[in-house]
Amino acid sequence: MAEVLSQQEIDQLLKKVKSGEEHVVSAAPEPEALPYDFRLPNRISKNQLRTLRNILESFAESFSSFLVSKLQTIVNINVNSIDQIYYSEYVLSVSNPGCLYTFDIANTDIRGVLELNLDLALSLVDRLLGGNGLGTKQVKIITPIEQKVLNTIVEKLMLDLKKSWQVVDNFEFRIDRFESDIDFAQITSQNESVLLISFELIIGDKSYLMNICFAAFAFDVILSKLSAQKISTIRPTLYNGVTAKQVIKEHLYTTELELQVEFGTTKITMKELMSLEKGDILKLNNKVTDEQIIKVGNKKMFFGRAGVVNKNKAVKITRRYTNNNKE
Repeated sequence: MAEVLSQQEIDQLLKKVKSGEEHVVSAAPEPEALPYDFRLPNRISKNQLRTLRNILESFAESFSSFLVSKLQTIVNINVNSIDQIYYSEYVLSVSNPGCLYTFDIANTDIRGVLELNLDLALSLVDRLLGGNGLGTKQVKIITPIEQKVLNTIVEKLMLDLKKSWQVVDNFEFRIDRFESDIDFAQITSQNESVLLISFELIIGDKSYLMNICFAAFAFDVILSKLSAQKISTIRPTLYNGVTAKQVIKEHLYTTELELQVEFGTTKITMKELMSLEKGDILKLNNKVTDEQIIKVGNKKMFFGRAGVVNKNKAVKITRRYTNNNKE
């Protein structure tokens, strides 16, 4: 049973509190309740989000390199955000008219929308046609001719998406059609959730936005594959999980190189060169018993001896060419 304080003890405690000798311990604040929308479940875990961001950053790096070579200017692409929102909220955020491309992934139910900022689309068209990207247009509508010009960019974007997603599976991203009105580019119902990926494109000193929107319910197939893999060991399925070093080594082994055999050297005048005819003999500076120099890409690599093998002309490598044993 708890000890009961007398009136005298209570008065002493109150005096100590007033004088500052005792401190009143306040009760700990109750944790604040956070709102949760059961209609919009959080489908993406932190690990999946980290993997997804790495994939998208790989895509951004690849696509920016293409734009640098195509536009001949400095281009940087950053992943701004990865959000899960209602499709109705995304529709309200899209300008009208806009520059939208619907696409899908082959052999899946996954559909998406690629949204290019209208100023970005017009700037790309201007630069691709030889301008500086600062041209003005009174009526900001993408014409059929401008759509044809943009198709080069969009098709390469889909190809880079495919390459970056090979760490998960061999997905085939296919462009469906161009739309200027989001109402005609519907990929899911208004009350369904979508995965919205926002990119910032910095071209020169100008900044633009680009969005990729996926229907989240169909995207669950990809998310399940992200859960079953670790980003540290993830490799394109094309390479069956081998390391980058092994992939590079295999490509190097099958790379064809041109070999050149130098039988000897000599010096002649321009007059002698102009008077050369068929059957003339040039006297070389080296001896018949000397080894020939073998070059790879104009770089001296080996010594060898010329001969015939199975009635075919051949050169047998005798030793490596180094600074210590060169002639």
